[in-house]
Parts: sequence; structure tokens; C-alpha cells
Amino acid sequence: MNKRYESAKKIFAGYGVDTEAAIEKLKNVPVALHCWQGDDVTGFDHDGPLTGGIQTTGNYPGKARNPKELMADIEKVIALCPGKIKLNVHACYAIFKKGEYVDRDKIEPKHFKKWVDLAKKYNTGIDFNPTFFSHPKVNDGLTLTSPVEETRKFWIEHGKACIRIANYFAKETGFPCVINIWIGDGYKDIPADRVGPRMRYMDSLNQILSEPYDRNMVKPCVESKVFGIGVEAYTAGSAEFTLSYAATHEGVMPLMDNGHYHPTEVVSDKIPALMCFYPEFALHITRPIRWDSDHVVLLDDETKEMAKEIVRSGGLDRIYMALDYFDASINRIAAWTTGFRSWQKALLIALCTPHKALKALQDAGQRTELLVRQEEVKMLPFGDIWNEYCERCGVAAGPEWFDEVKEYEKTVLSKRV
Repeated sequence: MNKRYESAKKIFAGYGVDTEAAIEKLKNVPVALHCWQGDDVTGFDHDGPLTGGIQTTGNYPGKARNPKELMADIEKVIALCPGKIKLNVHACYAIFKKGEYVDRDKIEPKHFKKWVDLAKKYNTGIDFNPTFFSHPKVNDGLTLTSPVEETRKFWIEHGKACIRIANYFAKETGFPCVINIWIGDGYKDIPADRVGPRMRYMDSLNQILSEPYDRNMVKPCVESKVFGIGVEAYTAGSAEFTLSYAATHEGVMPLMDNGHYHPTEVVSDKIPALMCFYPEFALHITRPIRWDSDHVVLLDDETKEMAKEIVRSGGLDRIYMALDYFDASINRIAAWTTGFRSWQKALLIALCTPHKALKALQDAGQRTELLVRQEEVKMLPFGDIWNEYCERCGVAAGPEWFDEVKEYEKTVLSKRV
């Protein structure tokens, strides 16, 4: 294998690519791993159904049922993946002591101490998400946009509590905490008022972000969405709203989820557009099939293209990357691991692509040669670089990692009845 790497290294060098630099760079690029793949977005603070325009399908055995099981599963994924993993937690994953419970507007940092302990174990950080769904106080499908002041006030207080928790995460771990605000508020059919809900949403966001926090370490962002189940006609948090809000509020970032757009839109084209205007922004990586279906991330064309745009636009130090998908129809550990490894492969391919040479051809107007070179680059031995990268990270490069997943299913997951 080392001989194959040395040979590939020389081939890439001929294209002006330093594979050693690419490997070392990728080893230190944080990518947030979402906790909600392990238990189908159930969380620990409620027993009700998943709401808010989203759903999880499938009933594969072995779902995590409590914090201990979920964290054990996450640790298994960490052991199977190369690169730097950051945790990503939703507010509904608050961990209460036996006999203790507070509603979402009263959650505190202490309810997330075990998450901090897990992060410290791996010398990593935590990103955070208020949970504006799956709760009895989602009034007629509305939270921060509700015309009912009592409802809106409850969710504003939840958002403020989450700001305090994000500040706690950053302080305890020493890593920036991205706090992502996403709401599923919208209407199933044509609304009579499109402006009013958005004005209430803006006011709610302003109140939430008035909560004090360390602006160097806590990174608030707003995430858009096109539509969801039950909110097909209108969502308050559209792309235009969130981009405009972030652009007009200092320190607030937009968050793009590549499943939250129309089927003919691609986020790979949006990334360089935002790079022109935003010092930093956030990205959720998923795999939409016809709409925001949150399938497991694969090494498909759009995944590779997003990674290329991040790398060649200089975005690795400006874009906060996180995975976001949940599939309950297959082994959840395999789903987590496949998605993370696929994004790592995409980033490595991007880091080993001769962007400067290709850009020079474009700027020189050499379009024919550019087309030819772009096609030839696709056949470079990226797999040999991947094998070396995994070896240096101490994980399996090939499908043998799945043998560990099957053994874990046999000895651990199958006993969760």
C-alpha cells in the first residue's frame, strides 16, 4: 500500500498537487457529526411523534433508547472514521437526572454536562440547535412566528436558554459553538398574510440574540427551508429571509442545507456566491432525493462538487460543516459512518485536485483544454491517497470497517429489544 501511495504521490505532484499537505490539512478540518441519526430524531425530553414538517422512516432494530446507548454508538462511529469529528446536539437531547424534568424554556447548561464530558474525551467541540418541533407548545404548527404571544414567548425563552447553553459549550470545550436556529413554521395552503409571520420571526430572532454571549466563540446562524410535510405552500424561514437577516445583523451567519432548495438548485453554486459577501457561514451536508429527504450522504456528483467549491474558494477556514441526515431503515451506525466517510472522501478529492492549473486555463480562455483536463483529472488515483490518509488516522480504508459494524450489531444493537 505504501508503494502505491508513493507512486500516486508522484503522479499528483506532476499536476502540481502536494498530497502530503492535503492529508495533513484534512486531518484538522472539523466536521460536525449529528447526534439525531442514532435515535431517529427522538431525543430525551418527550415521548410524542416527530413534528415540524419532518419525519423518519424505517424500523431497523438497534435504535438508541437512552443517553448511554446513544453516546456509545457515537463513540463507535468516531472509532471508524478518519478526520476530526465535532459533536452536533439538538436541545431535545437534554439529559435529566432521575425524577427531574424542566420544559424547553427552562433548560440549563447542567442538562448537557454529559455531552461536554464526551466532547472533552475526544478533545473536540459541540455545535448546538434549539429544538422548535416535536413539542405540545408548537401551536398550530407555529413557534417563533405564532400570532399567539404566549406561544411565541415560550419559544423565545427556549432560544435564549439555548444561547446560554451554546456559550457554556464554547467555554468548556475551548472550541467555537455554532448555534443553528431553524423553525418549521409555515402553512399547508396559500396563506392570507406572508409578511406578518416573517416580521414576527424577525422580532423573535432579535429577542433571542439579545441574550449575552461570547461573540468570538458562539456563532449563531439561521437556516432556511423551502417546504416540509404539512407546510407545502409557505415557510417563514425562506432562503431570501434567512440570507437577508444574516446580511443585516452583525455576527449572524446564514446556514445552507443542500436539501432545503428546489430540486433544480445546487448548493455547490451557492457556496462561492456566499463567499463573496459573508466572512463565515454554515453548511449542512445531506442527500436530497427529489426534496429534503435527508438520505445518507454518498460520494455523488453534488457532494464532490460542494467539497470542491469549499476548497478552491478558500472556504475550509470560513465554512462550518455539519452532517444532517437520518435513516431508520438501515443500520444506524453504518449510516452515520458511511455519510461521514463519504464527506471526508469528497474533501480529500477536492484537496488533491489541481485547482490552480484549471483556473489558469479558464482565465486564459482555454476552454477546450480546460474541459479535457477536467475529465482527465477524474481518473487520478485518489483511492491511493485515501488509503494512506486512513492509515495515518488509524482507521480501516476499505469496507472492512463494516465487519466491526456487523459485530457491534450482533453483540450490542441486537440486544436492544
